[in-house]
Amino acid sequence: MRSARAKKQVVGDRVQQARRRAIALVPPQPQAVAQGEVTAKIARYLADTPLNAPTLVIDLDVVEHAYLSLRRALPLTKIYYAIKANPAPEVIQRLAPLGCYFDTASQGEIDLCLSLGVAPDRIGYGNTIKKRSEIAHAFAKGVRLFAFDSQAELEKLAELAPGSQVFCRVLVDCAGADWPLSKKFGCTPRLAIELLTRARDLGLDPVGISFHVGSQQTDPSRWEPAIATAAEMSKTLAERGIEVRLLNIGGGFPSRYRTEVPALEAYGKAIMASMNRHFAGRMPEIIVEPGRQVVGDAGVIQAEVVLVSEKDIGDEKRWVYLDIGKFSGLAETIDEAIKYRIKTPHDGGPAGPVVLAGPSCDSVDTLYEKTDLKLPLALTAGDKVLILSTGAYTSAYSSVGFNGFPPLKTVCI
Repeated sequence: MRSARAKKQVVGDRVQQARRRAIALVPPQPQAVAQGEVTAKIARYLADTPLNAPTLVIDLDVVEHAYLSLRRALPLTKIYYAIKANPAPEVIQRLAPLGCYFDTASQGEIDLCLSLGVAPDRIGYGNTIKKRSEIAHAFAKGVRLFAFDSQAELEKLAELAPGSQVFCRVLVDCAGADWPLSKKFGCTPRLAIELLTRARDLGLDPVGISFHVGSQQTDPSRWEPAIATAAEMSKTLAERGIEVRLLNIGGGFPSRYRTEVPALEAYGKAIMASMNRHFAGRMPEIIVEPGRQVVGDAGVIQAEVVLVSEKDIGDEKRWVYLDIGKFSGLAETIDEAIKYRIKTPHDGGPAGPVVLAGPSCDSVDTLYEKTDLKLPLALTAGDKVLILSTGAYTSAYSSVGFNGFPPLKTVCI
């Protein structure tokens, strides 16, 4: 039998071979992709197209480049694009021919993928909270990979999706993430072991474990403790005759907002080093579920200044109101968590502090009040501004028309 060192070397060789193949697939980088700036394609479109409402413009070349760059950084993984980040059909159609899989959270997302020609064996149902009718619908359509994190959900899956592959989501620390995803999803590792054992007894195929270290995760080292936990769980499950054949390490890979973020290569190296350390010689299939990283930097929203005002005589901090707000696409400004970069026609001139707000008659619709945001003093009503790296979690969050404002329009070019 091979020694642990020899097995580890085999895995390392596989990583290098896969990375060399992936590098050959990545096309030349579109202009300014790494910085999440306005690409030449988007700039031309905005220059040539009059827009009278907030509009998200997605450069599909940037989407493709981001996907292939992740394949290069993590060549041994299966990439399941998290459709919730941006469900534009054009995004799915660009990714599908590249070999992408798709992470769905609803019957609607499953049907969208199927309508665009995605085979059901390339669809995972990653939501741990599903109606009975939704499970039955997915199973009838051919979906056979489901997430769960509770006894009640497991019982539903056993009845309505018999024999399916299931994985259990565990709670992990989300420190370092700008948009944490803890508490609502996942269970303790101890409970997960019992649930996966129960899944086998119910006739399901307990293929593995999943976790998510938080969206916009800026610390590549955060995968290490979660992977270590999964490895310990796999040892206990092996003693029960259950082999962990799949490890879903979630998404979390960042876009570029107001601060620099580590390169994808840093994430790939940290994750694979942890996998080799904790799963040496018994590496499971690895799934990643990126959303923000694939589409975030590909999008730019053009919006308009509606009003610039002061709250008191001599007030140095102006209020700037845009025609887009929390309810029309910028929901991730809740608690000022995601801090977008903004370009204006007056950049480079004198600037001063502002509170940035949306247009609706709701006081919650204030985007940045505590954030140190300075905008040009020359900014005035009617000016067009660009909100950068807005391809993810904007159009998908846009309401159906709160206060009569239309949903955020999306254009893919």
